[in-house]
Amino acid sequence: MKQNKYDDMNFFSAYKKMERSVEGLEGAGEWHVLKELLPSLENKSVLDLGCGFGWHCRYAIDQQARSVIGVDISEKMLQQAREMNNDSLISYIKMPIEDINFSHSQFDVVISSLAFHYIESFETICKKVYDCLKPGGSFVFSIEHPIFTSRNDQDWYFDDKGNRLHWAVDNYQLEGLRETTFLTDNVIKYHRTFSTYINDLIIVGFNIKKVREPIPSEEMLESIPEMKDELRRPMFLIISVEK
Repeated sequence: MKQNKYDDMNFFSAYKKMERSVEGLEGAGEWHVLKELLPSLENKSVLDLGCGFGWHCRYAIDQQARSVIGVDISEKMLQQAREMNNDSLISYIKMPIEDINFSHSQFDVVISSLAFHYIESFETICKKVYDCLKPGGSFVFSIEHPIFTSRNDQDWYFDDKGNRLHWAVDNYQLEGLRETTFLTDNVIKYHRTFSTYINDLIIVGFNIKKVREPIPSEEMLESIPEMKDELRRPMFLIISVEK
């Protein structure tokens, strides 16, 4: 199922108000870790899968990338990207990630931010990325952590006073579709175990370079008190691999 919630007006309006939408990469709690795992982008051909507003595309150009292609299923997201993060070296393509079909060894670097948990088959994406990467090329991506995606109800357990008691994990080994709430109801995500993510990459032929479970930066922990709850369970998983 290729769901496109981002072209839903209610969903998109709520997404535009998120801190990462307003502030860009510095408003994303995991960015300081993802940035560390990226290789040098100077004179590189870069593909961004699920590019959204184009913040990572703009970053690649700022790092002197030779060219960048941003792929996203949402016309509203791409329209915003063209308005906010446009550049003659960036090409934006409206397309589901599952449908990419680029040339063999076309890119030096493939990146993706918080997109693959919306994709039914991660194995298929691994194969397509491996094929379009040059030998020695890097694939760096972030996803919602499997501990976060295991349940349909992806939220804290609260007491009767609204205090966050704990984060429950259930049905972890049962991979597949989760119908959950993110900004609006009826958002489709796909849960996979940690080992499935790693093994799908290894089976295709990637070499694992780094695996990180990021926490917010010290600055974000100090300025946003509720961010301290992000130390209680992992929300994101970031993986860096090489062809």
